[in-house]
Amino acid sequence: MTSFPKPPQPPQPVAESLLQRIFGFRTRLYLTWAAMFGLFASFFLSFDLKFSIILDKLPNLIGLHLAPNGFLQGAALTLFLCLCSIVTSSLLGFITALARLSKSAVAFGIASFYASFFRGTPLLIQILLIYLGLPQLGIVPGAIAAGIIALSLNYGAYLSEIFRAGILGVPHGQREASLALGMRETVIFWRVTLPQAMRTIIPPTTNQFISMLKDSSLISVMGVWEVMFLAQSYGRSSYRYIEMLTTAAIIYWLMSIGLELIQARMERHYGKAYLSR
Repeated sequence: MTSFPKPPQPPQPVAESLLQRIFGFRTRLYLTWAAMFGLFASFFLSFDLKFSIILDKLPNLIGLHLAPNGFLQGAALTLFLCLCSIVTSSLLGFITALARLSKSAVAFGIASFYASFFRGTPLLIQILLIYLGLPQLGIVPGAIAAGIIALSLNYGAYLSEIFRAGILGVPHGQREASLALGMRETVIFWRVTLPQAMRTIIPPTTNQFISMLKDSSLISVMGVWEVMFLAQSYGRSSYRYIEMLTTAAIIYWLMSIGLELIQARMERHYGKAYLSR
């Protein structure tokens, strides 16, 4: 049997080849992150930050203390807003995706109109329409409730397209094989189609949740005491905006890293079948 020579591999840099022999991939990854974080920290330290102000306001920014009205504030309130919005938007997105996959013209029309409007208009306008418009109809939502409704409706429209694409991405042969085994349509969807779709749904869905985490700062226009509102207020009162905005940025970043870790865990869970191949 004729053996063909392997194509020549491009030479690796000497430094990179040496690092690969000494350190493993994970060690090199941590070293890279440490170097990048050092550059990041040196950049912000060049602003001559006043750490006493940061330490004084940090407990309120994190949400260790309750607001004057007795409710959550800071990062704790931001997480509460996002958790409620994540659950509601996921349900809305899933129902909308099923409606767009159905053969009902009415369901498809309602779902497509909803997705088109909330994807085609700015989130800030939607927040203000709900907060300022509903009282004219006799419904007076609180600022937090209006923020949750706006975030849920907005991101539910985006999630519907992600769910729909993930479901359609499952090979049609999976359904045909399940029908041949005598499985019912509902069982096929929940036990065969949806678990396979989750592998492609999770990454873009988590990306949307991270965006929601950052977009929740728009709710500060209604006076909600979340991270961005407090950072602006403390920066205005102390004339030290950079300290407060830098602290708020790090808090948002840490919360985003938490979502990324959850994403990685879910990806490993739904990717077990593919890793074993």
